[in-house]
Amino acid sequence: MEAVPARARGYVACVALLAVLCVLRLPAIRTPWWALALLAALYAACEHVVRRRLSGTCTFYPVLLAGAFLLPPPAAALVPLPAALLARVEQRPGWPRRVWRAAQPSLAVWAAARVHWGLGGRDAVVRCDFPYALVPAGAAVLAFCLVLAALDGGILAAAEHVPVRRAWRGLLSRSLAPVAVHGLAGLMMAVLWRSPYGPVAALLVLLPMCVSCWVFAQYHRERAAHQATIRALVQAVDIKDGYTRGHSERVGQASVMIARELRMDDERVEVLRFAGILHDVGKLGVPTRLLRKDGPLTPEERRIIELHPEYGHEMVRGISFLGEARTAILHHHERLDGSGYPYGLAGGQIPECARVVAVADAFDAMTSTRTYSRARPVEAAVTELERCAGTQFDPRMVSALVRALDRHGWHPAVTADETPRGLPPQQPVAGSRSGTPR
Repeated sequence: MEAVPARARGYVACVALLAVLCVLRLPAIRTPWWALALLAALYAACEHVVRRRLSGTCTFYPVLLAGAFLLPPPAAALVPLPAALLARVEQRPGWPRRVWRAAQPSLAVWAAARVHWGLGGRDAVVRCDFPYALVPAGAAVLAFCLVLAALDGGILAAAEHVPVRRAWRGLLSRSLAPVAVHGLAGLMMAVLWRSPYGPVAALLVLLPMCVSCWVFAQYHRERAAHQATIRALVQAVDIKDGYTRGHSERVGQASVMIARELRMDDERVEVLRFAGILHDVGKLGVPTRLLRKDGPLTPEERRIIELHPEYGHEMVRGISFLGEARTAILHHHERLDGSGYPYGLAGGQIPECARVVAVADAFDAMTSTRTYSRARPVEAAVTELERCAGTQFDPRMVSALVRALDRHGWHPAVTADETPRGLPPQQPVAGSRSGTPR
């Protein structure tokens, strides 16, 4: 996002003020400045390597948490500062983003240090008192995650206009496990730092962490390559079938709305987004003249078009991370009463993800202008979906979409470059075999 909304700037300013308040007591406490300087320089170097060499796909927390275990809270809060000030900011304006990168981890590491020192963790680290040392360290990691999740949710609500009820959903649960691993590495660093071998031995802990970050980065590069392939396939479909341009992305969006309303976990929501985006990729195997034909299709032409789910399934079979999205691509034109295609599955035989995409696909088809029908109002499309629930569509999926539309609304884009002339009278899109979305 190029522009930073005013309320997001205000939020960042408040977080920065809190971070400043956390370090005000620094002159009044005994601070090992050499350790603070070394940890701050080490964190800045690690962040540079992670963000530049490893494409910025992970954040390096062991040094921050080691600072929380070794330094007084006000001093620990300064460890992230050089990394934030020296890092390059890609988007403009840069100052709120730079301030955010400094203030957010500063508050989190201050909270972790405060909890750790309050539970006697400093003495446990000095004496290598295991397993007790794990208790304050674990509590510090939890405090670190809680502060990060709270601040991240706030910035999502302020800057991205994410609804408050959803802004914090899943943030803590997703971060707790990886940060716990980083916390264990940070504790090992702190213990070795206090050992007779000193800071040099502590640096050895970073080697396996760097390797794990490299592996993580390789995974993300592979995933990015798959997503680029998906974008290319969708663009090819849009070029071939110009009247449905943007349809794939909107079906993906509607599928996500249904999945979230059904409280599916984030991984399945992402899979359903891919399923919605790719549901019509098999149209690449259908002659263009059929996709762009004005007027009704002949039975033979319809049989050719009805092969596109199988074509699509074959095209994405080798993309392993799509998971059950492949079955949604294959079965999104099945009907609950068994009269759909390609295999005539009925009821529970149809995979759940396919039932989600079927509703999303039909909804966008009805609310978009095509060669064979004009766009319907959202209310009319919802009425048609509810009429066909139980025969063509899963009533549970229809109800979920209706609830999501009531909560968030729907703002479809025009799917054709211009409205075609001489359209035939609008035909039922969802309620009959002849009106099934192409």
